[in-house]
Amino acid sequence: MIKKTVTLICLLGLIASTSIDWGFFGHRNINRYAVFTLPQEMLGLFKSNIDYLTFHAIDPDKRRYAIKNEATRHYIDIDNWEVLPFDTIPRDFEEAIFKYGLYRAFASKNDTLQVPLLDSLLKTDTVANRVVFDDRYSNEIDIPFDSITNSEVRKLLSENNIEFIRFDNQLAAYGVLPYFLEEFYDRLVYVFEKGETNKILKIAADIGHYIADGHVPLHTTLNYNGQLTGQDGIHGFWESRLPELFAEEEYDFLSGKAEYIEDKRAFFWDMISDSHAHVPDVLGKEMELRQSFPSEQQLCFDDRGDYTSYVQCPEFSKAYHEAMEGMVEERFRASITAVGSIWYSAWVDAGQPPLDGEDKLQVVQEEPDRTILNSNHHQE
Repeated sequence: MIKKTVTLICLLGLIASTSIDWGFFGHRNINRYAVFTLPQEMLGLFKSNIDYLTFHAIDPDKRRYAIKNEATRHYIDIDNWEVLPFDTIPRDFEEAIFKYGLYRAFASKNDTLQVPLLDSLLKTDTVANRVVFDDRYSNEIDIPFDSITNSEVRKLLSENNIEFIRFDNQLAAYGVLPYFLEEFYDRLVYVFEKGETNKILKIAADIGHYIADGHVPLHTTLNYNGQLTGQDGIHGFWESRLPELFAEEEYDFLSGKAEYIEDKRAFFWDMISDSHAHVPDVLGKEMELRQSFPSEQQLCFDDRGDYTSYVQCPEFSKAYHEAMEGMVEERFRASITAVGSIWYSAWVDAGQPPLDGEDKLQVVQEEPDRTILNSNHHQE
């Protein structure tokens, strides 16, 4: 008999997230039900590969541990920059990077040398800026000297014995989800145009994951896991524990038909704004329950196959779910419609090419490593 492993996800009332975002159940069902929003011309290919789209909905989370800078694509801590309605945040990716980022000069590997005007001068250097944008998902980007064309900058570097310069990419440090979605959407259009079925399904499964992430309020805030307000663990509580407990019996997964989206950029930013508007209730109502619910009834051991977790008790979860007044189901359903609409819009923008419903991809159903279950959305 295999001995069960006891995994203490929290101590003294502080829970780590039980999943990174919607969890396996959430992401897989969002992609699965999005298939049924599609028109008949797309349904053959997508329905015959519904198991692939379902099981591979969590692939982007698995890539966090294999691909550098993957994590920044899943969220945006937008309240680091501004408050609703976020009017001054540039919607253009490159413009935003250079608005919030900073060129820094180093005299050595250990010391930072402040050189007057270096940042503003370098931001006028087309070649150096291109180096930065080519590596736009990295938090820190080293700039080779031979990429600097600005003569005044070169003179400053020489006079101050600068060893190297680096770009501090604050945008990537706080998440780039809506910017990445716009780029990734173009990839989906491209593979539809080329008729590359394998890539269509792979990118469709992936973009469904990112869109679902964008519908989670806690993917849009600095206080992404309640760590700033003493509510550690609320990340997984809201987006994983609640759907796992209540979705199958209480949620209506049929969310209508996919619609063509004219302005994709506006669509992605509206999605982020809508999600962020829910943050005060997500945090505030959980805090009220923490203070009113008996502490011994808030956390319980829960058997999950070969391991046991310390998670929110069913009664506490039910009280929080009811306090949300349908919010979790609404964001779940909105995710389904949004995923289907993005798939459909990409197909339309590609010229509505015929899709072969006989093409099928192999489903790889192995589960990710258990460490993925104990992550927050900033972990890389």
